[in-house]
This record gives sequence, C-alpha cells and structure tokens, in this order.
Amino acid sequence: MFLGTHTPRLDDKGRLILPAKFRDELAGGVVITKGQDRCLYAFPMPEFQRIAEQLRAQPMTNKAARAYSRVFFASAHDEVPDKQGRVTIPAHLRAYAALDRDLVVIGASTRVEIWDKAAWESYLAESEDDFADIEEGVLPSGL
Repeated sequence: MFLGTHTPRLDDKGRLILPAKFRDELAGGVVITKGQDRCLYAFPMPEFQRIAEQLRAQPMTNKAARAYSRVFFASAHDEVPDKQGRVTIPAHLRAYAALDRDLVVIGASTRVEIWDKAAWESYLAESEDDFADIEEGVLPSGL
C-alpha cells in the first residue's frame, strides 16, 4: 500500500527519483499514465495488469469504458526504475500534468500519484472543506 506525501524534483532529463518508501514495490516495473484531475498515476505492473483486465471485461459497446480505455492505455508508459530509483516521465505526460521542476508524489493506496507542486497545493486548498463535509454513506461504516 502506498502512503504519504513526498516532494521530489524533476531533473533536467525529465526523470523522477521515486521516494525510497515506494521503490521496492515499483522495482519490478512501473506504468505511468494520465490520471484524473490533471495528475499522473503510477502503478506497479501487477496492479496495472489487474486494472487492464477489468477494463477488458467491459463490453466494447460501453461508450464510457471505450473512452476511458483509449486515454488510459494510449498515454501509458512502462519501464523499470534504474538503480537509483529513477523513472523517466515522457514529455506528453509532463505536459498533461503541467509538471515543472517541483513535484508532489503521494501514496494513494494501490497507486502513486504525481502532481505539479502548485497544482497539488491548489487541489488541497479546494478539497479540504469537501473532505471535512463528506456525508455518511460515502465512506464505509465505522470510520
């Protein structure tokens, strides 16, 4: 499970040094793709394969599934992190998420999210009141 917030920097070659806490889980391969809210999702290969199977199980007649699959798979980039725990974020993904030098990398349970620092701070500022106001029924009972 991926947890926590980290603030790495993107180097001049478009590489991200993965947080040390995440490296073991991602060492076997990582898939980076467009996420929602203009961030990037990074999945360990087994999790990406699980999601791919779920999307494949959707009927081709399902318009929303087709649209999501197209963007999800067409933008995906897979690689194995190097010995320093670095992965390259392709230019088209950096442009999509407006990634500059300062990043925020968060653990989001089964995936890692990669955000531009300013975009993450803006998202947090806008969503913290919503977080506090989430009504019963949205979260599992007992929280």
